[in-house]
Amino acid sequence: MKRLILTTAIVGILGFSSAYAQKKDPAMSGSKLGIGAEFAFPTGNSGDAYDFGYGGSLQFQKPIANSLNFTASAGYLNFKGKEYAYGPVTVAAKDFSAVPLKAGLRYFVAENVYLGGELGAAIGTSDGAGTAFAYAPSVGVEFPVSNKGSIDLGARYEGWSNKTNNSYLPVKNFVGLRLAYNFGL
Repeated sequence: MKRLILTTAIVGILGFSSAYAQKKDPAMSGSKLGIGAEFAFPTGNSGDAYDFGYGGSLQFQKPIANSLNFTASAGYLNFKGKEYAYGPVTVAAKDFSAVPLKAGLRYFVAENVYLGGELGAAIGTSDGAGTAFAYAPSVGVEFPVSNKGSIDLGARYEGWSNKTNNSYLPVKNFVGLRLAYNFGL
């Protein structure tokens, strides 16, 4: 009798767990539009002339397979220049701003944790600035906060590559942080 009760309890728990695991949180499924605050910390030689960057972004997500979303993003970043030594002279770097436009994929390794990657272009908006190829691998987490809304906290390494010598692109790479609110569509 004890075995029958124990077996029934185990089957019931496993059945309930399986049914619960298949029910996906509405905030984590479907298309989303996120609006976020961006913070950027230049690395390498870019860090010599620029302290930090800040701005905003919009990101669209659409599921294309199980746990895989297509992403498209547009934003604006402004990097604050600083004084730095250039040989025997002290130079003051001018602020630099750009509009990154990227598309990519986001894969959810767990229900709320993701790995992603985006490719696109960074269009400089400062005088004499050029356009660069942009790439950005990322990692992050989304926290459901309402029926169709979630908080998105992500970190990325972003690189901008420009092979032409006739345009001005002082920031080449940075570590970026994004705090956003995603609206379900």
